[in-house]
Amino acid sequence: MRIGELSQRTGVSPRSLRYYEDQGLLTSSRSGAGQRHYSDAAVRRVALIRQLFDAGMSSRVIATVLPCVDAPDDLDVAEETFTAMMRERDRLDAEIAHLIDTRDALDVLIKGNSRHRAELSRTPQV
Repeated sequence: MRIGELSQRTGVSPRSLRYYEDQGLLTSSRSGAGQRHYSDAAVRRVALIRQLFDAGMSSRVIATVLPCVDAPDDLDVAEETFTAMMRERDRLDAEIAHLIDTRDALDVLIKGNSRHRAELSRTPQV
């Protein structure tokens, strides 16, 4: 299938599909005129790539995880994939902790502003 059909079947833009190819996440063959042609398996692969992006992985990390799909019987590849996914989970945990700290700091400012507004509402305006 050509890129337009793959785009329609997956809901992923042609631009994103070309990006996936540039990053080594997806492959195609080329016609004599240089048009991309994808196998039917590309639909499943694009769905998996989207799932990995939705899980917060970057294209660089996805490239380290996809070999597990390509070599499902290779224990070393499965172990490397597990390690990469755990590293990503740890990264997300750290980001979440940072966001919680940031939110807590904002809550302190909001409380201060609330006290200030309450004081202003009790003070007669001149």
